[in-house]
Amino acid sequence: MLPIIFINLDSDQERRQRMEGEFARLGLDGRRFEATRWTALPADEQARFYSPELNARQFHKPLVNGEKGCYASHLRCWQMLLDSDAPALVVLEDDIRLKDEFAQVITAIEALPAGWDMIKLIGRSDLGKREKLRAQAPLCPGFSLVDYRRIPSLTAGYVVSRSGAAKLLAQRLPFGRPVDVDLRYWWENRLQVRGIMPAAIRLDESSEQSSIGQKAGEGSLAIKWHKFCLKAAYSWHSWRQH
Repeated sequence: MLPIIFINLDSDQERRQRMEGEFARLGLDGRRFEATRWTALPADEQARFYSPELNARQFHKPLVNGEKGCYASHLRCWQMLLDSDAPALVVLEDDIRLKDEFAQVITAIEALPAGWDMIKLIGRSDLGKREKLRAQAPLCPGFSLVDYRRIPSLTAGYVVSRSGAAKLLAQRLPFGRPVDVDLRYWWENRLQVRGIMPAAIRLDESSEQSSIGQKAGEGSLAIKWHKFCLKAAYSWHSWRQH
């Protein structure tokens, strides 16, 4: 089976134990990947990862340290894949539960032909929201592989291929948006993103208490206007690319 990792801060021992219990329950070899604590990075590393100038153009407010550390963690996961000889990597955050069919889904993804960069393991429909799809096809019993019209912003679980990791590292370093938002802008690096329905994972109750920390508020009318303009531009570009 493809290698499986879960991103976890040293301080989140309870989440680590729960994730290890999930892998033990299904008889899977899931490995812990130490999350990046942003404040522990030296200034030159912070500058290599995050660009305030990009952030000012691409997002409506500065990122907090937890958001920066989260993105840096995912970037390091993608680099780890390229440094290995694995064809793809399963990346999980530590606030999820694995469904009983998880291994079956991952095995089916591993057998897919080339041509995809990322496959999300959870989407909007699993949170009670309407999913916007272009197409779907059978993947394995009870699950479909879907092509999104609008990519969901969840990064709780996904499979990234070597081609996907290479594209992301080439175009997303440094970054200016949160990682879950940045992945939605697939046309900027021609990222081929697919998804699974229903989800192969589910969010744990602990997901309601984010380890990213307090995010900055929406603030002034100028910030709200910038956010509105960015959303409108995203919708136009997304429609145009399809």
